[in-house]
Amino acid sequence: MSRRNATIVTGGQLLRRAPRPARKIVALGNLQVPDALPARMFLLAYDPDRGRLTARSKLGKVLRAAVLVDLVLSGNLVDDNGRARVTSAAPPIDPVLAAVLEEVRAMGPRRWRYWIDRRTGATVRRVRDDLDRARLIRVEPHRVLGIFPADRITVRHPLMRRQLLQAGHDTLRASRLVSRVDLRDASLVVLASTADLRTVISKDQRLRHKDRLAQLAVRVGPVVPALKKTLQQAQYSG
Repeated sequence: MSRRNATIVTGGQLLRRAPRPARKIVALGNLQVPDALPARMFLLAYDPDRGRLTARSKLGKVLRAAVLVDLVLSGNLVDDNGRARVTSAAPPIDPVLAAVLEEVRAMGPRRWRYWIDRRTGATVRRVRDDLDRARLIRVEPHRVLGIFPADRITVRHPLMRRQLLQAGHDTLRASRLVSRVDLRDASLVVLASTADLRTVISKDQRLRHKDRLAQLAVRVGPVVPALKKTLQQAQYSG
């Protein structure tokens, strides 16, 4: 199966995916916005007003969900009766995406929630370290209260983050047909809304665009309801 003509399996039925458009590359001088959705989500989780990452307790699940959505949009994973299944599409270049795809390949089809909950801390660290090596963020070790080791994270290029945020918000505009928006941009807003990540979308925006977000979530696919369920379960068990 080629990447451009992947087949989606939903409810046991095979649906032919439309040809996948080329990914947009956004340049800032000599810099490029990272292509992978988890890297973009990490940048959006940064609160420029407070100078730190937010929603740390659920960031791992959100990043894992972003990985899975990226793999679905790329044709590497399909939904097979509620389970993630690997296709024969060429594997991604991004190391974080490739590692998760290999996990699914090695362990076989499992429910989306399983993959969202798996190795969340390791995923956060890998995305963070990749962004640090690309000099898109700065990671500085320090100690909280002078005792507990932690990392201080700073986004080096605030304009890059603002462009990502604007691209996501543009998908909520009523003047744009839901069927025509860029799904990669929409995915970030939908996942952030599902996780109540307010550095991306405020409570007021979530309420104002509730119907629009629901329509976009359907297009993004099965990872969204799985993320919602696992976050609800974590809240109840906590």
